[in-house]
Amino acid sequence: MALTILYQDAHIVAVNKPSGLLVHKSWVAKDAKEFALQMVRDQVGEFVYPIHRLDRPTSGVLLFAFSGELAGIIQQSWEQTEKTYWALVRGWLKESILVDHALKGMKDYGQDQDKSQEAQTEFKPLAQIEIDATIDRYPKSRFSWIEAAPKQGRTHQIRRHLKHLSHPIIGDARYGKGNYNRYFSDQLNCHRLLLHARSLAFTHPVTEERIEIIAPLESHMEALFSDFGFSQAL
Repeated sequence: MALTILYQDAHIVAVNKPSGLLVHKSWVAKDAKEFALQMVRDQVGEFVYPIHRLDRPTSGVLLFAFSGELAGIIQQSWEQTEKTYWALVRGWLKESILVDHALKGMKDYGQDQDKSQEAQTEFKPLAQIEIDATIDRYPKSRFSWIEAAPKQGRTHQIRRHLKHLSHPIIGDARYGKGNYNRYFSDQLNCHRLLLHARSLAFTHPVTEERIEIIAPLESHMEALFSDFGFSQAL
């Protein structure tokens, strides 16, 4: 399987990571056989260095540098990088909101559980839908297509902040609701976390050009959004 290259120059390369692919080897997921890091290296014929990471079930823009030094430079200014994600969440998010909620370290990721790090994410509703399905207590079920813009890149930041808002992402086995996840899997043939890293925008550290990289939706998520009438996402 070849990854779709969204942007490449002499210094950086960005790909559209599919859901289910790890960025690199991890003891958290010993079952994985393929990794974006090795796949990109083989495609471009050079060593690459990850600038950031995406959760395994998250799809979208994944950025690498061709040197460790450059990767470090971009990481230092990561909070200034404009990051946007798309997600489908339970319930109707009716207005934009900034979540300023510190996140504790996660034990299963080798982090200090007693240490909290500041974390801010802006959420904006893009569209809502109500479907004739009794998934929870009501005869109809509501969902929102939202845009998320995290300032940092804490572990599971968007997923944890949406749980904090009581708008968990559909398909989130860790922070979501099982009955909703099962409905989408069994009735809508959607077996993935509905979170997509839509775009990155930043000033190129070498050329000083303004760069914006956009990742199209994967086919399963695109088909679902089409069925829901979210035509502006396609």
